Amino acid sequence: MKSNLKIVLIAVASSVATIAGYKMLGLEQKPVILNESISAANDSSSAKLINFANLPASAPGDFTYAASVSAPAVVHIKATSIRKVRQQRMPSIFDDFFGFDEEALGGRQRSQEQQSSGSGVIISKDGYIATNNHVVEGADELEVITYDKRSYTAEVVGVDPSTDIAVIRIKEKNLPSVVFADSDEVKVGEWVLAVGNPFNLESTVTAGIISAIGRDISILARSYQERYNKSGKRGDTPIESFIQTDAAVNPGNSGGALVNLRGELIGINTAIASPNGAYAGYAFAVPSGIVKKVTTDLIKFGNVQRGYLGVVPVELDDKNSEEYKVDVIEGIYVRETTEDGAANVAGIEPGDVITKIDGAVIKSEPKFRELIGLKRPGEKIKVTVNRDGKVKDYTVTLRNINGGKSIVKKESAKSISSKLGVKVDDISKAEKTEIGLRNGVKVSKVFEAGTIARDTDIREGFIITRVGNVRVDSEKAFNEAIEAAITNKEDGVLICGVYKNVSRNFCYGLTL
Repeated sequence: MKSNLKIVLIAVASSVATIAGYKMLGLEQKPVILNESISAANDSSSAKLINFANLPASAPGDFTYAASVSAPAVVHIKATSIRKVRQQRMPSIFDDFFGFDEEALGGRQRSQEQQSSGSGVIISKDGYIATNNHVVEGADELEVITYDKRSYTAEVVGVDPSTDIAVIRIKEKNLPSVVFADSDEVKVGEWVLAVGNPFNLESTVTAGIISAIGRDISILARSYQERYNKSGKRGDTPIESFIQTDAAVNPGNSGGALVNLRGELIGINTAIASPNGAYAGYAFAVPSGIVKKVTTDLIKFGNVQRGYLGVVPVELDDKNSEEYKVDVIEGIYVRETTEDGAANVAGIEPGDVITKIDGAVIKSEPKFRELIGLKRPGEKIKVTVNRDGKVKDYTVTLRNINGGKSIVKKESAKSISSKLGVKVDDISKAEKTEIGLRNGVKVSKVFEAGTIARDTDIREGFIITRVGNVRVDSEKAFNEAIEAAITNKEDGVLICGVYKNVSRNFCYGLTL
């Protein structure tokens, strides 16, 4: 009994001591860790670090605010492409007796629809939508489904394969749109949400963190190598300075939004690294700074206005610093300069090391290309150079792709027709039915001075049904298809069609 009483007294005394100590230390008013993080968000010294400044009362790990703000501005895009395929027929022993149809043996053509899907982000209330170029590339029809299940037909405003960004538009007003964040302020470890439509599942939100910034995975460079390197024709150098995240991104997420916890756009989800094509923890987004510049140019000018410094850059490290015999181990080594290029004219020389652009420290080639690519021809930048240990600033006026300082204007339909040396007219529905065509435009005039006469045997009366993979059914559609090929800086394009009363199809390669 005495033993039990002692135990009770010791327990009571311990409790009293604990409570007294707790009060002495002021711990009875100490909030839990979750609330402590919220309080820290109101401290200006930590707001930038944890990215909760100006957030509503929402705890870290609670993504409801960001999801509610961003999801209504993300759309589902369905792309339909119509391809011509041949149905093959095996030869028969009766062909020797009754003759055979060469076209049948070669295969009759039929139309086949192919569908794909992706995502897009509404960037203005009047219907402009940012997405990936690979989501809309080659599509004959685009359907946009908004967050509230409304469906629209969209048209392509412009594309930029060098960043894999495109702008499409639907005819609607007062749409919910995203707010752009400054992607240069993004920090590794920051919480983010990926919003999109993976596997045709509309409006899906996943969470993760920023794993890395300024990633170059050479995914755009590979496609450009095939387009330009074989011919030697110059095209825009791809800009790859991706934001890497571990938020789940899957097929169908392409073109969707990567947002911070304020629901602001910090990137457009573009690619994943995966052994099987599905989420494996590595997703990549085009930074919002690039997205904003490219989409603005496409809407305002119809094509992207990129400034060029006119150097062959090499990213320095321990190994090549020794190879190029420079003491600097971080920066961009200037291996060559373009004659009469922007850098050359300003006084920058081969062997210089570029360490800063407009005060921003340059450590990687992707960041270097990003900062230059965000400028337009004619804009001035300050380039800080280390030359033999001496640091000097140069003011450089950037050039356009042709070497000039002016904006590169988009070619008009009139100038395109003049360059090709061809006039095309719409054809009536009755005439198409008579010939057995679903679409086409008729060549009414071929001029001797144009590229059509130089490169092809196309004659008046030829009915053009396709330009590359794009089906054309009007003069406007024909001009837009040629214009898109020129904008993408393709070396040439295939023009396909038929002649009336001739059963076979003809395709001609046209140099642009």
